[in-house]
Amino acid sequence: MSEFIDGVITEVPQQYSPAGELDHRVHADDHSNDWWRHAVVYEIYPRSFADSNGDGAGDLRGVRSRLAYLAHLGVDAIWFNPFFTSPLLDGGYDVIDYRDIDPVFGDMAEVEALIADCHSYGLKVIIDVVPNHSSWEHRWFKEALTTEPGSPAWARYHCVLGKGVNHELPPNNWRSVFGGNAWSPVKNADGTDSGYWYLHIFDSSQPDLNWDHPDVHKEFEDTLRFWFDRGVDGFRIDVSHGLVKAAGYPDYPQHADRAKRSAGGEIIDFEPLPHWDQDGVHEIYRAWRRVANEYEPMRAFVGEVWVDTAQRRAKYLQHDELHLAFNFGHVGAKWDALDLRERINEALLHDKAVGAPTTWVLENHDVPRVVTRFAGVELPKSSGDGDENESADDALRRLAVLTPEQRVVGTRRARAANIYMLSLPGSAYLYNGQELGLFEVVDLPPQFRQDPVWFRTEGKVVGRDGCRVPMPWRNEAPAYGFGPDGSTQSWLPQPSAWGALSVQEQQGRADSMLELIRTAVHARKSHEAFGETDFIWRDDIAEAIAPGRSDVLVSEHGGAGNRALVVLVIGTDPVDRPDSELLVASQPLTDAQIPGETCAWFSLS
Repeated sequence: MSEFIDGVITEVPQQYSPAGELDHRVHADDHSNDWWRHAVVYEIYPRSFADSNGDGAGDLRGVRSRLAYLAHLGVDAIWFNPFFTSPLLDGGYDVIDYRDIDPVFGDMAEVEALIADCHSYGLKVIIDVVPNHSSWEHRWFKEALTTEPGSPAWARYHCVLGKGVNHELPPNNWRSVFGGNAWSPVKNADGTDSGYWYLHIFDSSQPDLNWDHPDVHKEFEDTLRFWFDRGVDGFRIDVSHGLVKAAGYPDYPQHADRAKRSAGGEIIDFEPLPHWDQDGVHEIYRAWRRVANEYEPMRAFVGEVWVDTAQRRAKYLQHDELHLAFNFGHVGAKWDALDLRERINEALLHDKAVGAPTTWVLENHDVPRVVTRFAGVELPKSSGDGDENESADDALRRLAVLTPEQRVVGTRRARAANIYMLSLPGSAYLYNGQELGLFEVVDLPPQFRQDPVWFRTEGKVVGRDGCRVPMPWRNEAPAYGFGPDGSTQSWLPQPSAWGALSVQEQQGRADSMLELIRTAVHARKSHEAFGETDFIWRDDIAEAIAPGRSDVLVSEHGGAGNRALVVLVIGTDPVDRPDSELLVASQPLTDAQIPGETCAWFSLS
């Protein structure tokens, strides 16, 4: 895309480590060929990225047409959400066949061409694998439905006799992540209840697979090899922590204190839930790691690991298990210096202990957009309209129609948060549209809602559709360049504000979010101070530039001969500017000051 301007390439110089500072130094082993340890990865939700044929849904040919954009952005790899055959009741995470392509997205030839095109641009390819559950249209589940409960076909799933006199009650009190009961009754051939129930931690259309069954292990190890043989460089593992369930399906005491405490009362760990984070899951990933090690160069795994602590997450990152696991503690960080610092320290400490890099993320297809999260929206403790167990994210999705002033605040903070994330040691993931500063679309009309959460809670929880609204490429309604010329509305309607946020409006404009992210990504790649490098807090400099303040974070990055300083101002008041060469800043600086709510990178000579 020749209209884009070139990136800024600057040298950074020399490590300095004052005694007594908290010190996060990288593992000493040689990982020079392990691209995933320091990569910037771009997540593509295929249905929402680019539509090549005008049917309103994004597809793989559309992605191929936009690869030059991603190469110019400077990312190292692309992670693709599922494009396998699926009824698409949960955005493709309800898979019918893990080795076939849904016609909505293309066919196998299109995938193979996409992989080849990505590699020609120097982009690695990561695809999703969904091992916790299948679609209810999967051949195994369809076979099970033709047999009696207790048959060998049902053994691949969790089919359990219910409670009650006539087994009319579910086997335990587990709740679906999407709302409601986690069990659905198995019917007899005549439509009556059999007394048996099948488990679905998500939607009833997504029955959980039983990882005690050898067929399940073989199916997925064969699937890994199938895609590795076709050039895929890695997998993102959906619900990595959920595959193994506790023996006997014990009730979950929902309000019990699961914390494990030291003799002094300090929380040192948490008792895992019976359907999450069971120890048996680690043996599965040891077997998968052996599969990855069959290939040269070695393939990589990144886990979606939602667990209680960074310490528990690090268990998935042992040298013979997963290569990476998303640091979701960072996603949950508040716009608060102390909270952010504690989360960074915890992640780096525990990941370093197992020799793994930290994987930073602010957005993905499951969480509200960062512009909305950081817009300063005041949420009532109880609105009276939402679900009684509504999370803060769910409340944002339901209530946060941003005012113009809130969008300004959210965008300013998102600019700072994005480039701060890109400065941190390890790998970083961007979600499509994050580089444009897209906000959460919370006012989608009910008839367009797709998320099963919406249906399972009868609209009390609106779900994740608002972060999946298709990308705007041009400032031309109604589809904003998402499809070919003449295209009408996309599968989720885009708001009118998408025009001003489109790639067309932002490319080449130095003050845009797009050019800021692109500049930061290129600076990260060209300066040895960033990536998987040493990291220490510089509280001495923070005190010098912002005396007596606790809303400023200053860190030093790099090693001998290549050092940089990163300043993040959380508060609204400016701070003194260091006397060093500026590399990247989220807002314009003056000669003497860094504005409030700004992140800036400086070289150190």
